[in-house]
Amino acid sequence: MSLDPHAGSPLPDPAQAVYGISVTAELTGVGVQTLRLYERHGLLTPARSDGGTRRYSSNDLARLQRIVALAAAGVNLAGIGRILELEDANAVLHARLRGEPPPD
Repeated sequence: MSLDPHAGSPLPDPAQAVYGISVTAELTGVGVQTLRLYERHGLLTPARSDGGTRRYSSNDLARLQRIVALAAAGVNLAGIGRILELEDANAVLHARLRGEPPPD
């Protein structure tokens, strides 16, 4: 039995950056310019291909959903950044308590 939950799955690993910016925009309903804005503010950090194009992972898409929800709730970009920092730190602490490696 494989310990890799994605073994044999046609879906990429959630951390693997496979989606281009236009595909990400289409999947999430967030405009390309808005994705670039979120990156400039440090809310998202997509991987880059050898040619320099942005590549987003499923984990990035989930983070983007959180950003969109916070923005819809009226939180400004600086506030969203702080909330995400705290949520990330909290996830690391919970993983440590469970004896697991920290999340990506």
